[in-house]
Amino acid sequence: MRFWLALLILLCAWAAYAFWPHGGGSLAHGKSAVGAPEQHAIAHGHPLSIGHFTLQPRASIAMTVRVLSREDYQLDELAPLAPTDFALGWGRMAEDKVLGKIRISQSNRLYYWYADDYPIPRKEIESSSANMHMVPANDDMATKLRDVRPGDIVHVEGQLVDVRRDDGWHLATSLARDDDGPGASEIVLIERLDERQ
Repeated sequence: MRFWLALLILLCAWAAYAFWPHGGGSLAHGKSAVGAPEQHAIAHGHPLSIGHFTLQPRASIAMTVRVLSREDYQLDELAPLAPTDFALGWGRMAEDKVLGKIRISQSNRLYYWYADDYPIPRKEIESSSANMHMVPANDDMATKLRDVRPGDIVHVEGQLVDVRRDDGWHLATSLARDDDGPGASEIVLIERLDERQ
């Protein structure tokens, strides 16, 4: 009887963690990330297959950024491929004094921010942060992805990819940092993921 009770408690704890929104967590106590993501176009990339999806590389990307928020997905079209979205910040959008004046949230594969008074210009907020759909390239990247928390500084290397499913459903990656709204999220195939101090 005690075994089943302990198992039930563990399952409830796991479910609470899995479904609890992970946005807006700690501010990483003064850590900062410098510089915008570095991106280089891929002219003739070879398509990659993952399950029922085909990924078409559009650009390489490398970035050391701060995780402003994370949201995990299980039920939408992209979830089997990209189970997690990160809202990421760089430059002054990685600084405590700026982030302390901005409220950040995520839902429906979008990233939202709110500020009563802009701590930095609105255009800088928009061009120094982004919502990105994170696609782990292998089991090791999937494990590392699960360990990342809001407030962490991470170094990511990989590719921006367009996605097409076998039944014809498709989604294109953003290739710009200054767009917003639906269709403005990057789809990142993660080939390297390291947490930085």
